Amino acid sequence: MKKLLSLVLALAMMLTVMAGLMATASADDDTFHIGIVTGSVSQSEDDRRGAEAFQAKYGEDRVKLAIYPDNFTEELETTIQTIVNLSDDPEMKAIIVNQAVPGTTEAFRQIKERRPDIICIAGESHEDLPEIGSAADLVANNDFVARGYLMIRTAHELGCDTFVHISFPRHMSYETMSRRVAIMKEACKEFGMKFVLETAPDPTTDVGVPGAQAYILEHAPEWIEKYGTKSAYFCTNDAHTEPLLKQLLAYGGYFIEADLPSPLMGYPGALGLDLTDAGGDFEKILAAVEAAVVEKGGAGRFGTWAYSYGYTVSAGLAQHAYNVIKGESELCDIDDIAKAYQEFSPKAEWNGSNYTNVDTGVKSENVFLVYQDTYIMGDPGKYMGSTQIEVPEKYFTVK
Repeated sequence: MKKLLSLVLALAMMLTVMAGLMATASADDDTFHIGIVTGSVSQSEDDRRGAEAFQAKYGEDRVKLAIYPDNFTEELETTIQTIVNLSDDPEMKAIIVNQAVPGTTEAFRQIKERRPDIICIAGESHEDLPEIGSAADLVANNDFVARGYLMIRTAHELGCDTFVHISFPRHMSYETMSRRVAIMKEACKEFGMKFVLETAPDPTTDVGVPGAQAYILEHAPEWIEKYGTKSAYFCTNDAHTEPLLKQLLAYGGYFIEADLPSPLMGYPGALGLDLTDAGGDFEKILAAVEAAVVEKGGAGRFGTWAYSYGYTVSAGLAQHAYNVIKGESELCDIDDIAKAYQEFSPKAEWNGSNYTNVDTGVKSENVFLVYQDTYIMGDPGKYMGSTQIEVPEKYFTVK
């Protein structure tokens, strides 16, 4: 009996050790896959390069990439199917879509029906935030609320007396952009600045990108003459950014940051820079852009985010999913999200908050608005400390 009891105890101990080893193996299991869906290089290069950077870090066996159609609005079913197809992989544990174009909500719903274990994450959603938040596990958009206030505050700190907002009716119909304008107006009142709305052609109309850019090239000098060289400018459309920067460099005026900021947003074209050799090295890219801005007399007047927003969102959200799967982060923790973003933007700080529905006042637990510290180029350049500034509570309900 003693021998039998000893044998039983020995077996029990062995099973306990094996269970522990299996648990450790499970925690360290590297067989899971992460999928990232972006636009093409021609349509949204930074988003795609961020996905490629994450894949380069963890390998093609771990990270699966897909591209939705360039004309995603007219190819809705293809867009949905492109996203859903990643869930056919039995090892798939997380799917990130950046930018989360129309169709992402429906794709996530279909994925959850067949694979509820897959973490679905949306970056920079084009769809209504409460709507996509009902299907996604996590949504992260640029913080149009805090940035509406902080861009005005930064312009004021730099000595500007006027803020000029350039857009068109289609963009102004979006909740995010119309709310941001209301916030900017309110902030201008607080800081004793003049707020001006200017309209430029929508590049998706018959004039196209060339016509829209020609309009900016023609009218920007007139605006600068009208509002003075202490005026700061902001445009909601990427295509408007390059000609606006070009004229601000030539005629005066300030530019705090782009709608979706990046050293690559408008600056290379406006400055005549070829940065293809820099790849995804944003410290090298920023240094080249900054040197060119200073050479043209723009020191202290031009800003950006030091690291591309689109690049960081693709790679950062994928890193966050990885950390969550490994049990190292909580999915809906803003500090953990910021930590993952900083993996790909090591010298810049991030901040953010839960999205608040302006009509109901209800905060979404899984929808976050995030932003990076503003970097003003100069000799030397400087971070403005935007992420350390507490945005007054009243701005979260301005509409």
